Amino acid sequence: MQLFAELPPVLQALIGTLFTWGMTALGAALVFTTREVSQKFLDAMLGFAGGVMIAASYWSLLAPAIDMAEQDPLPAWIPAAVGFLLGGIFLLGIDKLLPHLHPNAPMKQAEGLHPMRQRRSTLLVLAITMHNIPEGLAIGVAFGAVAAGFESASLTGAIALAIGIGIQNFPEGVAVSMPLRREGMTRRKSFFYGQLSGMVEPVAAMLGAFAVYFIEPLLPYALSFAAGAMIFVVAEEVIPGAHEKGNHDLASISLMIGFTVMMILDVALG
Repeated sequence: MQLFAELPPVLQALIGTLFTWGMTALGAALVFTTREVSQKFLDAMLGFAGGVMIAASYWSLLAPAIDMAEQDPLPAWIPAAVGFLLGGIFLLGIDKLLPHLHPNAPMKQAEGLHPMRQRRSTLLVLAITMHNIPEGLAIGVAFGAVAAGFESASLTGAIALAIGIGIQNFPEGVAVSMPLRREGMTRRKSFFYGQLSGMVEPVAAMLGAFAVYFIEPLLPYALSFAAGAMIFVVAEEVIPGAHEKGNHDLASISLMIGFTVMMILDVALG
């Protein structure tokens, strides 16, 4: 831990998101052991992921942002509110522009600009990539906040955030690779596309860590921005996707479990 603490924040963020990318790849690797995964399992994991993202948005991002903003002349809620709403608006724009397809959805339900021009595999990867951009940013700004010396930010809290996001990345890898395998794609190609969406997280994390470390006044806004983006993803895609096949109660209980696990990680380690 001491050696890790001495690393530059950009490198810390890179290591943290290499773990989250690895968890995406681990989920995608299930195609090498089975051709089919229970829909109840997938919906439970998706609900769990939503709970992790909601808890991380508050304990790891919004709460520290409000604490940091108390040092500014503006009311502390202004940076949190502005950043949070901008994060949601940013993801809304991506949702409208980026062609993508939610897992298990038919091609006719593809969204974004000109989605029918893309292959199904590409659309699935782009859908999960939308989730991973705010997650990578969240990890990056968390490590950047620690390096900037803010009292409300801790290294263990940033590590807890990376662990929590890594846990919820597992079902995302499954959600891409399994549908492709069912449609006849080879195991290797299904795995490749399943893990591909996780590659954006290290890039987003390093950009986030670099930005907030060198432009400290942006930090409350950056933390809130990442929180708003993640909440938009949960409300727009994760919860509806978990309920799509009728497993409402299972998905809801799993969401509460995911929220509880992330809350414990953040409070206990942070």
